[in-house]
Amino acid sequence: MDVKPIKIRGRLKGGKASVKCLMPHPMETGVRKDLDGNKIPAHFIETVTCTKNGEVFIAADWGASVSKDPYFGFVVADAKEGDVIEVRWEDNLGNTSSGDITL
Repeated sequence: MDVKPIKIRGRLKGGKASVKCLMPHPMETGVRKDLDGNKIPAHFIETVTCTKNGEVFIAADWGASVSKDPYFGFVVADAKEGDVIEVRWEDNLGNTSSGDITL
């Protein structure tokens, strides 16, 4: 798979950072069929981890029900200018991708 980096943007306001991520991924459920009637193998993001300055603050388990190219947004409390926010995913085939932003 051609793994693309996570597109990430953030905005700091009043000690809170609003972070928005776009994660390019096919997110195949494993139940769809191709034009020849063959099942398309499952391929989806299993885990998402978000860190602030290297400390994990979100660790999420995802499944096949998440849509293709998922959008993921969250708010980081107690954020300040210069904080580094990193978002990383790993899929069921062992592929990984990440993106980061300095507020």
